[in-house]
Amino acid sequence: MLLKHLENKIKLVGLVCSLCVGACVIICLGTFFIARGMVSDAHKKVYVLDSNRTPITANQSTMEETIDVEAKSHIEMFHNYFFTLAPDEKFIKSQQKKAMNLIDESGLAQLNVLRENNFFSKIIATSTVINIFCDSINFNKEKMQFTYYGRQRLERRTDVTYRQLITAGEIRRVPRTENNPHGLLICNWRTLLNKDLEHIVKRNY
Repeated sequence: MLLKHLENKIKLVGLVCSLCVGACVIICLGTFFIARGMVSDAHKKVYVLDSNRTPITANQSTMEETIDVEAKSHIEMFHNYFFTLAPDEKFIKSQQKKAMNLIDESGLAQLNVLRENNFFSKIIATSTVINIFCDSINFNKEKMQFTYYGRQRLERRTDVTYRQLITAGEIRRVPRTENNPHGLLICNWRTLLNKDLEHIVKRNY
């Protein structure tokens, strides 16, 4: 009877020890995963300073979450570089270089057509200032295709011309670089419409 009682106590002690070890393992694993999650969340946060040097927390997001915003920003940036021009050869070349970093060979093809037609020489000769205003951008996330709707303002010494501009193309992901901060590339870019809307005469000679 005594041996049986002692055996039961040994089993009870073994069971209690096993439960304690199991509980410790579970607590350790739980603590590990919780700490890992907290560290991961902390890495997704950055701190920026406002004008008053006060730190503000900002959360990191994936490109999939921001592709719509980044694509539209990339498209608008390209069109601003490509179509915002002044009668300054150095400025024109600078704009062209920035624009070509955001697009494939389809952009260079259109640029060469404009060069062959002496478009940029005429801008300098007539002191033309060209600005572009984006009305809207339709972007299809699934097909990675877009349509850009904008208006151009061409101001010369004697007149001002307003044009409607519609272009289309596709978006492809590429590595982010200093010259291409969005990590996107416009492909198969083409002009669908570029027509005069209004012509205003400033002076008559």
